Amino acid sequence: MTLDRFIRLGLGFLILLVCLIALAALLFVTESALNVWDRLLEGPRFLLYGYVAVVLALIVMAIWFMVRLVVKRQPRKKKSSRSAPLTRDEIEARLRAADASGVDTQAARAELDELASRQAAGHVHLCFFGEISTGKSSLVRALVPDANVAVSAVGGSTYDIQHYRWTNSAGNEVLLTDVPGTGGTASGLDRVAEEEAQRAQIVLFVTDGDLTRVEKQALERLLAIGKPLILVLNKSDRYDAAEQAQLIARLLQYVEELGGEWARDQVVAVSAGGETEVIEKRADGTELTTRRQRPADVGVLVVAINQLMERESTVIDERRDRAVFRLAAGKLAEAEARYREQRAEQITRNSTRKAVIGALAAVSPGTDVIIQGYIGTTMTRELCRLYGAAPRDLDVEEFLSLSQSRVGRALPLSLAVAGNGLKAFPGIGTVAGGLVHAVAYGLIFDALGRSLVLTLQQHGELQPEVAAKEFEDNIGEHIQAGVKQVVGIALSEKERRGG
Repeated sequence: MTLDRFIRLGLGFLILLVCLIALAALLFVTESALNVWDRLLEGPRFLLYGYVAVVLALIVMAIWFMVRLVVKRQPRKKKSSRSAPLTRDEIEARLRAADASGVDTQAARAELDELASRQAAGHVHLCFFGEISTGKSSLVRALVPDANVAVSAVGGSTYDIQHYRWTNSAGNEVLLTDVPGTGGTASGLDRVAEEEAQRAQIVLFVTDGDLTRVEKQALERLLAIGKPLILVLNKSDRYDAAEQAQLIARLLQYVEELGGEWARDQVVAVSAGGETEVIEKRADGTELTTRRQRPADVGVLVVAINQLMERESTVIDERRDRAVFRLAAGKLAEAEARYREQRAEQITRNSTRKAVIGALAAVSPGTDVIIQGYIGTTMTRELCRLYGAAPRDLDVEEFLSLSQSRVGRALPLSLAVAGNGLKAFPGIGTVAGGLVHAVAYGLIFDALGRSLVLTLQQHGELQPEVAAKEFEDNIGEHIQAGVKQVVGIALSEKERRGG
C-alpha cells in the first residue's frame, strides 16, 4: 500500500467518522426536541407560548449580533451645504452638547448675542463689501456727506468695522457698514469683512470693473446663504455708455452662472466722486496741475436700495438670522475641530506612553504587540468615538492587523530615528539599547495614531485599508514628526524608574 493511498483511506475514514458523529448528534437533538415538545403540549398553554417566544427571541438576537458583527455599515452621508437652514433651537442644542463635551463655544455664542442685540435695536444694516481700492468708503461718504469717513488715495484705508447712520427716502434709519477691503496684505481682514457681510441684512457688493476670480468666489459664498445683494459698479465715470452696458451685462451673466436670481435694478453703475488731477496750460506755455472735486453720482444706488428694502421687507430679517445661525454653526464646527485635534493628540500621546512603558518593561522590540490586546484596540476605539465613528470589532481588528504587517518594514527606520533622537542627550543613546527599542516602538505607535486621525478627519469613519495605507505611505513623515515627543516620553519614564 502506497503512502498516498494510505492518506486517502485515512481521510475517508475521518470523513465517515465525522458524518457518524453528526448523525448521532442530530438524532440526539431531534429526540430531545420531540420530548420537550410533547411535554409542552401536555402542560398549560402559557408555558408553551412562553417557551416558543423565548426561543424566537434568542434566534432573533443571534441573527442581529451576526449581522452587526459581519455586515459592513454604510458610511453616514455628509450634509449638503444647501440643506435645510438651521434654526435657533437647533444651533442652541448643538451648543449645549458642545459645552457638555468641553468644546469652547465662546465665539459661536458671541454671534448669537450680537444677533440678539441687533434684533432688539431693529436697525437695517447695509454692508459695503468688496476688494480694496474699489471705493467703498467713498460711497459711504457720498451717501452720508457729514460722516467722518476715512478715505485715502492708497488702497486699504479701512482696518476695522465702522457704522454710519443714514435715513432712506421712507424715513427708515439704516446703518451703513464699512468693512475692510478684501485682498489686502493685512492678515485676517478678509474674514472680518465676510463675517460682517453675513451679519448684515443687505450687502452692497462693490467692484470697479470686471469681477476677479476672488470676487466671484466671495460672491458665490454670499449667494449660497441667500444674502440679498446689490452689485455696485463703482467708478463708472471711467467708462463710456457702451462699456458700462457691456460690463453690467457681464456682471448679470456671472450672477446667473452662480445660480442667483436678480432683478435688473440690483446691478447699478455709480460714481463715488472724489478728487482728480487736472493739468492746465497757461498762456506762457507752462503747465499747472490742480486737483478738482468730481461730483458723486449715486442716485441710482439710492433707488436700488429703497426698492430692495421694500421688496424684501418681510424676509430680510429672517434671511439675516439664518445667515448668522450658519456663521455661528461654522465657528462651532471650527471649535469642535480644534477640540478633536487637541483631544486626539492627548489620546495618541497617552497610548504612546503606555506603549513605551510596555516596551521598557519587556526590553524587546516586540513589533507584533501593536495589535495584541488593550493599548492598540483602546486607542483605535477612543479616536473613532472622538470623531463620531462606530467601527465594528472586525474593522478594528482588520486595521490593526494590516498595520502590523507593515511594521516590519518600518522598524529599521524607527530604530535609526530613535538612535539619532537619543544622541541629542550625550551618553544615553550609546548605553541604553532597551531605551532605543522603546523609543522605536513608541514612534511606531505614535505614527499609527497620526495615520488613524488623518483618515477619520477625511472620511469620518474607520476604513481599515485606507487607514493602513496612510500608515504605510507616510510612516516616515509621522516618525520624524513625533521623535522629539516620544524621546521625551521615554526619558521621563526611564528617569521615573530610576534608570
